[in-house]
Amino acid sequence: MTHDTVPAYGLWGLVIIDTAVFVIFAFSFTKPKASRDWRSFGAFSAFIVALFTEMYGFPLTIYLLSGWLTRTYPGIDPFSHDAGHLWSTLLGLHGDPHWSVPHMLSIAAIFGGFIMLSAAWKVLYDAQRRHALAMTGVYEYVRHPQYVGFIVIMLGFLLQWPTILTLLMFPVLVVMYVRLARIEEREALREFGEVPRLYAARAGFCAAPWRTRQRARLSALAISPAKPRFLRDRAGSGIRGGHRRRICRRVPRRHPA
Repeated sequence: MTHDTVPAYGLWGLVIIDTAVFVIFAFSFTKPKASRDWRSFGAFSAFIVALFTEMYGFPLTIYLLSGWLTRTYPGIDPFSHDAGHLWSTLLGLHGDPHWSVPHMLSIAAIFGGFIMLSAAWKVLYDAQRRHALAMTGVYEYVRHPQYVGFIVIMLGFLLQWPTILTLLMFPVLVVMYVRLARIEEREALREFGEVPRLYAARAGFCAAPWRTRQRARLSALAISPAKPRFLRDRAGSGIRGGHRRRICRRVPRRHPA
């Protein structure tokens, strides 16, 4: 389990340090308060613990695949750190795996995910303080940037160091985040009336459909939880019953011949 006289695994101090760094980073960017926030944060933390345990502690995936790796790739040391970058090994990439395309994509995804978490927290904190719906900043394009940020970070780590456990955890966590997002959207509908429907028509779960007409109408809405069913458009006229004018079409009158 050594490579160039440097131990690749059994580095439990490094496991603790790296796990603490990424968990603290995620905590500082999300600042969970409600039980739902702690659930999503806890699931992400479990993924990080499983990842670094195999990356520097006990290489369970490498142990299970070591026989197949040595037969398929003769001369490889399956317990070296470089061999742990399985995408480089499986794709037959040569050279330092830390400079490979999968590793570069991994770094970009991890940093991008944390940037999204940081940008989302600022907007969400301000909206919660005003008891309003977060729709500005990154929320203008993505309805759930914090969940998307967690997913992107985990995907980045899978590109860097895939393991059997994290590959199994990833789809489960994605489904959990999607379900949490749906629950939040239903609660927002009860609190803010039809405003979230207008918002959902403009901002996607992961990406924004470009609908300039709905964007202009949404930006003119005055959102107040005390009056969720009464909105005002840009001309100041009342819209009752939510976004009824958008979904109801006028039927032209037919004049008798």
